Amino acid sequence: MQSSRILLLLLIACISHNNCFSQAELTASEVIKKADDKLKGNFTSFSIMNMQIIRPTWQRNIILKSWSKTREYSLTLVTAPKKEEGQTFLKRGNEMWNWNPTIKRMIKLPPTMLSQEWMGSDLTINDLLNQVSLVNDFSHIMLETEIIQGNECYTLELKPKENVAVVWGRVKMWISKRDFVQLKVEFYDEDNQLVKTERACELKKIGGRLIPTGIELVQANKPGNKTVVKIEWIEFNRPISDEFFSQQNMKNVK
Repeated sequence: MQSSRILLLLLIACISHNNCFSQAELTASEVIKKADDKLKGNFTSFSIMNMQIIRPTWQRNIILKSWSKTREYSLTLVTAPKKEEGQTFLKRGNEMWNWNPTIKRMIKLPPTMLSQEWMGSDLTINDLLNQVSLVNDFSHIMLETEIIQGNECYTLELKPKENVAVVWGRVKMWISKRDFVQLKVEFYDEDNQLVKTERACELKKIGGRLIPTGIELVQANKPGNKTVVKIEWIEFNRPISDEFFSQQNMKNVK
């Protein structure tokens, strides 16, 4: 009986050691992919978001619906305020479009517009449509472990690969070791100057995964400017056909 107990304890210790070893052996790219998959879903995601734009002298809210499928497809619909209601933004592969129902015009968005602020917020068109992939378009370097919001985090530096249309000179990320939650991201320009910081907040367990339901974006050189995106609803891996992400559907989606 005593020998059986000893064998059981040795087995548990071995399993624990192997789990710790496996986590320690994760590469920087594997850590970033795990965090990316957790937030966006392994296949598809649908979300409803409230975006609050805060400025020193005014504030406004924009309500969005967003559908995505893998890295290839993304469709975002503005449902409020009334002035912007019905505007849609579509990504298919490397191509992007905007439909404006007020002027009944479809516009193809060039890659040069990726870094432009979207609807007066601190988000860019790339933030909205995920045109640039932190997983595929950057090389990844593991730095020291740090504590963020009470969580032990992987600290990673991302540098754009050659011949990739990326507006950032480098990106620094903090991802929690326990749940692979992306807690903080700093974006730097080509002169290594901090441009903006993204912080996660209001972590909740949804669909079996812990994710931030709030994200704050703050510009480094614009005091008093902040954009807060709150996820009101999110669903992962809902069946969505490729045909859903079409220019025709941009005009009809609700």
